[in-house]
Amino acid sequence: MAEMVITKEMPIGDVVKSHPETVPVFMQHGLHCIGCAVAAFESIAEGAAAHGIDIEALMSDLNKATEAEKVD
Repeated sequence: MAEMVITKEMPIGDVVKSHPETVPVFMQHGLHCIGCAVAAFESIAEGAAAHGIDIEALMSDLNKATEAEKVD
């Protein structure tokens, strides 16, 4: 299994800044507030919980996106 680059505890803002390829993933899962002030310090887990998003599916897709970026 591939190593997880992104974890649930990471702030959304940090993930988007370090891995811009994850923006479409956040959007597809319904987490549209990636640019808001709260995203600067709110963890992925907190954001997912606040928006009723399946955290396991989100984490899987986020890490797949970073894997795809490494391959290119």
